[in-house]
Amino acid sequence: MFWQTTRHRIDLTRPRVMGIVNVTPDSFSDGGQHSSARAALAHCEQLLREGADILDIGGESSRPGAQPVSAIEEWARVQPVLEGALTLGCPVSLDTAKTEVMRLALAMGVDIVNDINALRDPGAVELVAAHLACGVCLMHMKGEPRSMQSQPSYGDVVAEVGRFLADRAEQLLQHGVAAQRIVLDPGIGFGKTAAHNFALLQRQEELLRWGYPLLVGWSRKSSLGAVTGRAAGERVAASVAAALAAALRGASVLRVHDVAATVDALKVWAEAGLPGR
Repeated sequence: MFWQTTRHRIDLTRPRVMGIVNVTPDSFSDGGQHSSARAALAHCEQLLREGADILDIGGESSRPGAQPVSAIEEWARVQPVLEGALTLGCPVSLDTAKTEVMRLALAMGVDIVNDINALRDPGAVELVAAHLACGVCLMHMKGEPRSMQSQPSYGDVVAEVGRFLADRAEQLLQHGVAAQRIVLDPGIGFGKTAAHNFALLQRQEELLRWGYPLLVGWSRKSSLGAVTGRAAGERVAASVAAALAAALRGASVLRVHDVAATVDALKVWAEAGLPGR
């Protein structure tokens, strides 16, 4: 199994680690730490030294209650960071839901579009379909960041998330996008209670029936705080445990803040010969 992207064919026969680079002043867990281009690029280099396989760069917070920013402001934040990251020899992902920001980044040579809104912005599907090879991650989100945690409800969260993601992937297929370019993300913490999130983890293997690799992001999420009682910056151990559980149940890409800890855990897991994909 592999993920075809603009410049890289990513081997998914083992779990890959995607390092998070938030170029924002208001991210829920590290807002402001890497908001300058220089700091963000230094963080990119640090994550690669720690073993990240992919860099995911975003310029707009998607935390619950976050206020939107314009495409102009978002691009101003990420453009110099993307430019620098593209020289580092690794796959570079852009975390955005805006078609215009995607357009500018793909023209620059970005490898992956990682969209929390599953390409529902007007023109986004067509833009990705017109590209020869970029990878895309389609995520499930109920509502939008400002209101998504206001009493989310589902009949069967796993079934509903799976059907939504399969439908969005089918839209891409119908526009001529190869299946090898598509990865799905159940959207842990995006319009879901802690119970919903843990149901998605417990039954994660059901999402594999649609035939696409899974990208999962448990890192520092509030559901881990609900279980451990720890603040966002104190959830490294919980985040690594959730990442390993996701990998054990078939996740191909783990989107994390704490790259070194996750990479070390995966090395021990592999050396121990634990079951899993």
